[in-house]
Amino acid sequence: MVLFIQCVVCCVLFTLAIMPAQYKDPVRMIMSYPPEIIKRVEELPRYKDTIKQREKAHISKKAGGLVFFVIVFSAVAYFSGCRSFWEAFVHVFVVFAVVNIYDLVVLDWGVFCHSKKLRIPGTEDMEKEYKNYAFHLRGAGVGFALGAVVALLVGGAVQLLCLF
Repeated sequence: MVLFIQCVVCCVLFTLAIMPAQYKDPVRMIMSYPPEIIKRVEELPRYKDTIKQREKAHISKKAGGLVFFVIVFSAVAYFSGCRSFWEAFVHVFVVFAVVNIYDLVVLDWGVFCHSKKLRIPGTEDMEKEYKNYAFHLRGAGVGFALGAVVALLVGGAVQLLCLF
C-alpha cells in the first residue's frame, strides 16, 4: 500500500512540476519536443537565441535532478523499510516505472499530442510532428534507463546506510 501511495504522490508531483510551466511557456520545455519542432523553432527569429540557452539549462537540470532523486529516493526507500540493495532497487525502479508510464500515456500521448495550448507559435501547422507517438515511446525508453540508474544508485546508498 505504501508503494502505491508513493507512486500516486510522485505522479501528482511530476504533473505539478511539468504541466503549469509548459502551459505558461511551451518554449520552456522545448528540449522535450520532437526534433522536427525544435528545428522549426530554431528557425523562427523570435526564438533564435533562446534554444541554445534552453539546451544548456536542460542538461544542468537533468544532472541536478539525478543527484536530487538519488538523495530523496534513498531516504524514501530507507524509511519505507528497504534494508538491502535489491529491496531499494526494486522499490525505486517501480516508482520510476509507474511515473514513466503515466508520463507516456497520460501526459505525452494524452495531453501533449492533443493540446493546442502546448503548440509553440509558428509551429501550429505541424500537427503530425506533435502527434509523434513513437518519439514519446523512445523517450519513455530513456526514462526507464534513467530510472534504472537512479535505482542502482539508491540501492547502493541504502546498502551503505544499512552497514552503519
